[in-house]
Amino acid sequence: MPSLPVVLLHDAAIDEYIATVLLTVMPNIDLRGIIIVNADCIAEPAMDAASKLQQFLGREDIPLALSRARGWNAFPWSYRTDCISFGNIANLQSYQSKVVTPPPSGEALLTQLLEQAIAAGTPLTVLVTSPLTPLTDVLKGNFKLMEGIGQVVWMGGAINVPGNLDPTTVPPAVANPHAEWNAFWDPYAVDFAFQSFQGINMFPLDITNNTPLTKEFMSALQQQGQQYSYSQLAFEAYSPVATEPFYDMWDVTTACWLANPDLYMPSTLMGLEIQTWGFNQGWIRTPVSPNPKLRNAQNVFLNFQNKTGFYSYVLSLLQKSNQ
Repeated sequence: MPSLPVVLLHDAAIDEYIATVLLTVMPNIDLRGIIIVNADCIAEPAMDAASKLQQFLGREDIPLALSRARGWNAFPWSYRTDCISFGNIANLQSYQSKVVTPPPSGEALLTQLLEQAIAAGTPLTVLVTSPLTPLTDVLKGNFKLMEGIGQVVWMGGAINVPGNLDPTTVPPAVANPHAEWNAFWDPYAVDFAFQSFQGINMFPLDITNNTPLTKEFMSALQQQGQQYSYSQLAFEAYSPVATEPFYDMWDVTTACWLANPDLYMPSTLMGLEIQTWGFNQGWIRTPVSPNPKLRNAQNVFLNFQNKTGFYSYVLSLLQKSNQ
């Protein structure tokens, strides 16, 4: 099968670094660029950790850049330090960051990749496990770049389940029960994307709530780590968050669909809107009344066809070593 060209936009949570690892070993995936968004992370240590990870993987050929995007609602600082703990895991200690100052522009890289996709006639899959802002900023600057996008795949939103704003980490005055963080960070970017795209492949909390870091999965990772360095790296990375009751494999769930869609139930086509103002800011829902602005519908993945197979697939991809 021909390879699928992919650019990954992520905001450097631990699960996103593991998704990066998986994308480099998935069959028929051609990872052409990585753009980090300063959202659920701290920019400098996030870039440094990404640089060290690429050296571990032997994939320094993949362009790495930092988005200049700015959000509406900042992630809590307590969430954003996970990129530091990832950069400090044992498997990465022999590497030094090669990130230049200032880092390359993520928007410039995305523009370049889309222009190349248009010229080659091979549309790009834009995989976003962060807020959508870098993508929408680029399109607002030059909407013709849409021609270079084959599909958008996004981890974001909460449809039929509660959101994940925690009133212990954000003021209760804004911690509505509906919003998910990747949408809440910049609801205006989501609104622009919903108006601009038909068929965003969305992976909301409805499906990602089903993929916690189970004891069985972590035990299997630890066992595999005795033989495979990729498994050991993933075990070291996930260990600090494995006991957190809310930590799920949000981004790995989304990324694995690219290479193994049979694990997932078919998507549901939904017309969606997002509330951009007021207490319920960031709430994605079906329209409560006819909305003439709501032109497009999105592909929403709500559940797995084979959840056990999902965990097995991730473990199989991590049966690899860098030496």
